Amino acid sequence: MTVSLAELADQAPKVELHLHIEGSLEPELMFALAERNGITLPYADIEAVRQAYQFGNLQEFLDLYYQGMSVLQTEQDFYDLTFAYLKRIHADNVVHTEVMFDPQAHLERGIAFETVLNGIERALQQGELEFGISFRLIMSFLRHLSEESAFETLAIAEPYLDRIHAVGLDSGEKGHPPEKFARVFARCRELGLIITVHAGEEGPPEYVWQAIDLLKVDRIDHGNRAMEDPALVKVLVERGYTLTVCPLSNHKLQVIDDLKQHPIPAMLAAGLKATINSDDPAYFGGYVNDNYRALINHGLIDRDQLHTLLLNGFDGAWMEDRARAAYKARLDQVFA
Repeated sequence: MTVSLAELADQAPKVELHLHIEGSLEPELMFALAERNGITLPYADIEAVRQAYQFGNLQEFLDLYYQGMSVLQTEQDFYDLTFAYLKRIHADNVVHTEVMFDPQAHLERGIAFETVLNGIERALQQGELEFGISFRLIMSFLRHLSEESAFETLAIAEPYLDRIHAVGLDSGEKGHPPEKFARVFARCRELGLIITVHAGEEGPPEYVWQAIDLLKVDRIDHGNRAMEDPALVKVLVERGYTLTVCPLSNHKLQVIDDLKQHPIPAMLAAGLKATINSDDPAYFGGYVNDNYRALINHGLIDRDQLHTLLLNGFDGAWMEDRARAAYKARLDQVFA
């Protein structure tokens, strides 16, 4: 029996490199945690939350996103959030995930750094035991806040850096260029941390240039608008940067008007190491397999391009080399 391209995408082992754990908060869990913690939400029921998820741009999404995370209060809340995500991606045959978390959004609510880290990490460890999903943890700074705030957060995090693999930069891009955080990321490099930065989602190609030249990033999150600058594309290809692309997110946030306009085919044709990820799956209409299926259903990728995207994910992952080689061999067998 011939396996369809969508079935092949579903069955293939894969990684996820761009996932905000707070963005995996499904409405059902939001209500359950609100009840557990005695928090009154401004929604009558779960359906009302789903209706609220109809936003028009990145800032409208972020407003809802930060409001939603108010239900996250205890270590168990962060555990439940993370473990629910792991159960969901296990069904998608994700074998390695690199999870971002936003400590500033919790610190300013009076939630201790250790509470957040312990809950997320304990779930990731349990997920590795139960599902065999390896992981890396990425601490992200919020770019709408000051660099001083980022430095303060880094100082709080320093005793725990042996449990954090990388640092990132997320939140609203407009008016918050990477250069705003040059000093704090220089300090992160001194501390031996790997760096990944959101750039070229809503921001211009110049933000991607700043990420690679000033922040000395190891990876670029999104990077769509790099396609507007051929010289930038050339540099990204030559230096082998991985781009963590999120198609459903791009459509939902109106980075593109129509999914058929998504630049993923052009990225692959240019030789960019693009990968497919879900970003904030509870808000953007799908997890990682949903993103692959959307590309396939819109005729944007063929079998060879699907194979390339999956391989790019393993090549771009900060995982053990032996595991990477084993999974790539498994992937080649799936596509044989």
